[in-house]
Amino acid sequence: MSRAPILVFGWGNPARGDDALGPLFVEAVEAMGLPGVECLTDFQLQVEHALDLEGRHRVLFVDASFGAPEPFGVEPVSARRDDSITTHAMTPQAVLQVYRDLQGEPPPAWLLGMRGECWALGDPVSAAARVRLDAALDWARDWLTRPLA
Repeated sequence: MSRAPILVFGWGNPARGDDALGPLFVEAVEAMGLPGVECLTDFQLQVEHALDLEGRHRVLFVDASFGAPEPFGVEPVSARRDDSITTHAMTPQAVLQVYRDLQGEPPPAWLLGMRGECWALGDPVSAAARVRLDAALDWARDWLTRPLA
């Protein structure tokens, strides 16, 4: 089975205001129809998601974050064992570590965090978060269409 070389993986709860940013980002990237890009979304990262990294050349993890810079931030992430491996929700670093433990060196990965401020159950996505989402999508369009190294 051949997989797209680029994986965009967003997570969050669409019923909790700005926590929907990850899934909304993935939905918008999917609508772009970019060749070589596969999109996945879930409520949270779990150990099984390490299997989704197989065959990838580049991975972009996407989430809403209270502490993200304005309007969003992007940073490389590396495999690292942390306490999240023993919980029901994992960090991207822990998912990469599971991949390393099972398969060897994981693909290069980045974390895109969009600043959020409204997290209550039933809240809509805030207007400020939608502006941040648009800015992050503008950046991602360029990043996702760059030639693979």
